[in-house]
Amino acid sequence: MKRSKTITAVLAVFLLTTVTSFGKPPDDLFKRDRYLVLDSRIIKSKGNAKLTLGTVKKHLANPLFKEDKPWEPRFDNVYADVIYDEEEKLYKCWYNPFIIDERVTSTPPEKRNPDSLRYVDATPAGREIGLCYAFSTDGIHWEKPELGIIEFDGNKKNNIVMRPRGAAAVFKDPRDPDPARRYKILVSGDEQHGVRVTFSPDGLHWSEPIRTPEIVECGAQPTAFWAPDLDKYMGIARQWSHPAPGVRQVTRTESSDFVHWTPTQLILEGPNPRLQTHDMTVFPTCGIYLGLVGVMEWPEDVPHHSDLHVKQHCELAWSPDSITWHRIQEGTPFIGHSLAKTQHYGTLPYDWGVIFAADPIFLSGEVRIYYGACDGYFFGWRKGYLALATLRPNGWAGYEQIERNKPASITTTPLLCTGDKLQLSADIPVSGSITVTLLDKDNRELAVGETIKQTVTDAQVKWPEIFSLEKLTGKEIRLRFDLRDAKFYSFAFTDTTDNI
Repeated sequence: MKRSKTITAVLAVFLLTTVTSFGKPPDDLFKRDRYLVLDSRIIKSKGNAKLTLGTVKKHLANPLFKEDKPWEPRFDNVYADVIYDEEEKLYKCWYNPFIIDERVTSTPPEKRNPDSLRYVDATPAGREIGLCYAFSTDGIHWEKPELGIIEFDGNKKNNIVMRPRGAAAVFKDPRDPDPARRYKILVSGDEQHGVRVTFSPDGLHWSEPIRTPEIVECGAQPTAFWAPDLDKYMGIARQWSHPAPGVRQVTRTESSDFVHWTPTQLILEGPNPRLQTHDMTVFPTCGIYLGLVGVMEWPEDVPHHSDLHVKQHCELAWSPDSITWHRIQEGTPFIGHSLAKTQHYGTLPYDWGVIFAADPIFLSGEVRIYYGACDGYFFGWRKGYLALATLRPNGWAGYEQIERNKPASITTTPLLCTGDKLQLSADIPVSGSITVTLLDKDNRELAVGETIKQTVTDAQVKWPEIFSLEKLTGKEIRLRFDLRDAKFYSFAFTDTTDNI
């Protein structure tokens, strides 16, 4: 008993001495409350550890809705924007079907297959894109209301809210003091109409579009949102490289008022013409930006400018600043295609051919990623759907062991301790565990947390009774995570007052 008290006293003196010797944290020290471990800047060293993509689960109710209205002859890329409106307790979806597609409506159903006629060869070929609206109380069962806003084929009994002449990216902007600008759209353009913006008080009735000449071209659906760290709006668009035939490239622009934009700058393109970046959905989270990248795939035996046998899947990327991007397991789908037993047209799974991800919705127990899905090749006959994939909280990508019979270790760079409690998120099966060790800036061990032996989301790390993380709040520290048969995603500092 006397020996135990002596050890406790020595450790207490050591901790006090260490804490008081930290000094003022350097200006470039990371100061966030929550960290995704996929941010390579915060990882100083790792042993027997590799970063791998998180696991998305496709919902059993998929597909959620399909082309079933006269003004929906072809969803094509769907280009859906889905939000959960906290004020109205309602899921809202805006999607971009071709409300006119003469290739479909002029071709008998029995001829709509590649053995009879290629889609790109069908005539007449007139098309017009529209913006439609659907809503849901649970995000699974959707209703397409008769809004009475836009006339189509002689009446207004439809769910069309705009005929924008381009794919439209919709988002709700609660921070704008002008109620007439509560909803905003960035509309993709062509040489005739250009890229435009428009506003709405309710997401249904839209103002006249305003052209934005700074965004010179945008062939796919753009993304637009408010970036708090910039105190500006950000737009993510798409352009073509030159000379022809060129490849697809992702671009970035920003604006203070959503009307006047900076000239677009190139931020991402595929590694080669056979893996082109068709589009990218971007969103801020945990102090960084994540991107859901639409990647077009050309088979090796097909020219990259051909329209044969092209598919598209979704990959994951991250950026510290929305300008410099890093791919995570490049070439590996984050949301991939469902497999088919045969490739017989008409029997393929709903997302066998093409996937276009929307902005995620962050719920308390999961992340929802709605996506446009198609059952055929990109340039072929295909039916379109809205589908849903889910992800565990913070589970975008995580570290796991390379060799299963050896533990893995990840040590952070110096971080600012911003709270008196440490939480972490990880997948831990019955055979697994994670142990957290707190280090000072010189890698001296300060405390070892209790081993965590089950799957957790923001689980609080428990320290020895003689230790309190509160003593280190505002100080520079490091963390070491030792993994056994586990996958580690994120950690966060919180204050006791946060839970009151």
